[in-house]
Amino acid sequence: MSAGAPVHALRWARRLCGWAAVAACALAGVAAQASPTLEAVRARGAVQCGVSPGMLGFSMPGVGSGGWEGLDVDICRAVAAAVLGSGDKVQFVHLQVDERLSALREGRFDILAFAASYTMSRDADMGLQGTVVTYYDGQGFLVPAASKIRSTRQLRGLPICVTTTGSSEQTLQEYSTANKMEFKVQRFARFKEATDAYLAKRCAAIAADATSLAAIRRSQIPNPADHLILPELISKEPLGPMVRRGDEAWALIVSWVIHGLIAAEEHGVTRANVNQQAASSTDAEVRRMLGHGADTGKLIGLDREWLLRALRTTGNYGEIFNRNVGPDSPLGLPRGLNALWRHGGLQYALPLR
Repeated sequence: MSAGAPVHALRWARRLCGWAAVAACALAGVAAQASPTLEAVRARGAVQCGVSPGMLGFSMPGVGSGGWEGLDVDICRAVAAAVLGSGDKVQFVHLQVDERLSALREGRFDILAFAASYTMSRDADMGLQGTVVTYYDGQGFLVPAASKIRSTRQLRGLPICVTTTGSSEQTLQEYSTANKMEFKVQRFARFKEATDAYLAKRCAAIAADATSLAAIRRSQIPNPADHLILPELISKEPLGPMVRRGDEAWALIVSWVIHGLIAAEEHGVTRANVNQQAASSTDAEVRRMLGHGADTGKLIGLDREWLLRALRTTGNYGEIFNRNVGPDSPLGLPRGLNALWRHGGLQYALPLR
């Protein structure tokens, strides 16, 4: 700023610098403070993750291995590798959808990885905190292909199956009212009950998150090709791990592991080449994320190789997506909104610096 700059401009510059210093100190305080959850995890020797007892693509008992597999499972394994040195140091707590939020709040596990949507009430009024969106979803409808229904508008006045757990029923009712659809809502406590009613032709469609519909079609319906998910989605359902509110340091760890997985895909770092990249990459951000240069681990209470271990365990976000829900999986879902930002999607990692 020149010597002739107005006095009020100088005052504003000083004020902004003061605000920046306060913000920097606050962030440093969060990173430096102890995390009760991290301490408990280290004492236990395992990260405890709350997961669905059987949602194809997201959390399922592994075939023949006795373990678990899925997108949510891999996120938990990546956190365990970053924090404890091994992706095997995870204890999976499986529970029903209607108990998942209260179970996290009560401290039955450290991370809820159960395809849960981030909403204002969950974030502000339930003692929970979202971390990073790992799957951008939306509520849709599953219909028989033979019905010739190809648009939600064709469902006007028809019976629709929906579960009473989660927010699906509320979303369906609000959509019906706003668009004068006059749905005849058929309510069920469990997806199995809703699916049975749908297959018995008591409903023209099932309403649920598109990922849940894809899992239902593949795992619960005898002939998946005879049913299709309508292209329109009637809600925004950003899914991702949640933690208990009040332990900001633990929330930082979970969030930055996920950002690191996405950043690795952005930079072409994979499970196959991560060791080579760690040894020879000249990219400044790649070097930081893999333990060279600035010590990013120190910022979140971990060591230098926190992300290197996570990537050795699960690979980057794209690898996790492809093998669990994408083209290399039984679900075969497209990347869509979950593509990287430079490919037209919404997945965007904050800078690791």
